[in-house]
Amino acid sequence: MVSLTLAAITYYNSRLALVFWALNRSLDCLDGALARHRGTASDLGGFLDLLGDFIIYSLLPIAIAKGFPFQEGRNASWIAVAVLESTFHVNNFILFYVAAIAEKLAKVEEKGDASKGRTKELTSVMMRPALMEGMESGLMFTAMLVYPPEIQLLSWTMAGLVMVGILQRTLWVVKALG
Repeated sequence: MVSLTLAAITYYNSRLALVFWALNRSLDCLDGALARHRGTASDLGGFLDLLGDFIIYSLLPIAIAKGFPFQEGRNASWIAVAVLESTFHVNNFILFYVAAIAEKLAKVEEKGDASKGRTKELTSVMMRPALMEGMESGLMFTAMLVYPPEIQLLSWTMAGLVMVGILQRTLWVVKALG
């Protein structure tokens, strides 16, 4: 689905890209729910799910900025997308550092038994809540597909929201480790 979505963008077909994007997100939600329901959820499945999410989240704004021809502001659009991608990298670092710290704290609290006291997560790793999460990201990416000429505004807006999430999670880390 990822490659079909990106191919549709590359060929300037925003409707087809939107269909593939919706299908991608639907299947992404269903695979984990189905695995949990069947009792077949695994760390490998969680890893591959998150890897797919990071790939599509990284490539979608780039493909939109490249794939849809704009008359004005092309350089400004690329700068906005670059800033957005940078916030993704920082946010991903924080997400996984928080997951590692949470795992470490759980082990210390339970004297080596990390299976006790864990919160029920819908992902393979613990992720602290923040302003910009999966649903909000999905809505922003959908808006980018529906309104490709607004990639600059949408990228700056999303980058700002991701930065708020970075601050929220950073404050949690400082409090947890301080």
